[in-house]
Amino acid sequence: MQKILLAEDDETMRNFLMRSLEKAGYDVVTVAHGIEALPHLASGQFDLLLTDIVMPGMDGIELARRATKMYTDLPVMFITGFAAVAMDRSTERPKNSKLLQKPFHLKDLVDEVERILAA
Repeated sequence: MQKILLAEDDETMRNFLMRSLEKAGYDVVTVAHGIEALPHLASGQFDLLLTDIVMPGMDGIELARRATKMYTDLPVMFITGFAAVAMDRSTERPKNSKLLQKPFHLKDLVDEVERILAA
């Protein structure tokens, strides 16, 4: 079973995404922010990092940078309601990353996760 690390500060959204991804057959570990994700990254292998961009403490872009330093082939998918932040040319995202803008349909999320993990 493929394993996803989900970092999302909104508890309702985090639980909603977790249930949807588990229903699609994925093993999902959830955290509320980037700092909380670091020990999980250090202790376990993940097939995908799925992260919000705007979070307290450590944002998703910094989390992705650290995660891809630890695991250079780790795909990253950003989910955000702040596409302008994500698309800012001064914001350096990992090469291996995708962006899904909120709001989105769960089917779109699951389809994109499947595409990323099949690559």
